[in-house]
Amino acid sequence: MTRYWLLVAGLAPVLGATRTLPQAAVIGASMLVLTVLHQAVLAVVRPRLEGRLYTLASLLLLAALASCLQMALRAWALPLALATGYFPALICLQCLVTDHLLVEKDRWRQLCLQMVGLMGFCLLLGVIRQWLTEGLGIASASLAPGALILLGVLLALYNRLRPGPALSRRQGKR
Repeated sequence: MTRYWLLVAGLAPVLGATRTLPQAAVIGASMLVLTVLHQAVLAVVRPRLEGRLYTLASLLLLAALASCLQMALRAWALPLALATGYFPALICLQCLVTDHLLVEKDRWRQLCLQMVGLMGFCLLLGVIRQWLTEGLGIASASLAPGALILLGVLLALYNRLRPGPALSRRQGKR
């Protein structure tokens, strides 16, 4: 398993719930809060449990945290909670992957770097999608296929601007 699974696990909520900047901020903050709370509580539980009991405790904790998150969103930000739908519950998958990918050494430093990057990506995607929809009138940018196309464009731009030599595309040797 590579470290890119974290990006794939967090892709559904990011692409589905970042139509505008406020929605992107809510889903990014939800990812941040849920992941940090999950890791903080698991730091206490981790030395005491192992194996299947640890996984069960992690799942139960995630279910409780996600339920509390959705109730808090409905209580304090109902329009944004209705706009994001059930995407905050999908963050649980990202939390599970994060727990398995982080190594014991520098665990909190890695987690903070990943969360800052993911929050920045959410906000960038939300700003661009809102600008494309409202500023340029491209209605498909507010839909999920438009988000996938925008993600492809951003990845192509990143690969174009990334310094360093290109990797060899040769598949086999003779």
